Amino acid sequence: MPSFDVVSKIDQHELNNALDQANREVGNRFDFKGSDAKYKEADGVITLDAESDFQLQQMIDILFNKISKRGIDLKALDTAEPTVSGKRALQKVTVKQGVDKELAKKIVKLVKDSKMKVQAAIQGDQVRITGKKRDDLQEAIAQLKKAELGLPLQFENFRD
Repeated sequence: MPSFDVVSKIDQHELNNALDQANREVGNRFDFKGSDAKYKEADGVITLDAESDFQLQQMIDILFNKISKRGIDLKALDTAEPTVSGKRALQKVTVKQGVDKELAKKIVKLVKDSKMKVQAAIQGDQVRITGKKRDDLQEAIAQLKKAELGLPLQFENFRD
């Protein structure tokens, strides 16, 4: 029976390359000379560390530019409010990966409401969609691409 998986993940290697490029640009820019501004990534959270709120805004722009040039969808990033304390300003950007329960339920509901001849089942942090015909599955992919779900989706393991 033909099937495919709906997942949401980013290429970690491309993210690391984008962070390296952003760190290099911050180190070379004139408006950051003498400051100890840097990007750090740990467990899917990117921490921006700068001396002022203005520098954080500049760093966010640099980061988003580098990430988008690397082919990572910016919908996968969740930016928190900056915290300024003393001479340091910090901001956290969370990288969202995996289809959480709420989004998986939305996907299943969307598939069921479309009256297509396919079934959707939640399997951990992904959703498996099965059907009898390949055309039905391709129609389901097109339907999910049109839907604005707030997270970049990829379609893997398409099997006949």
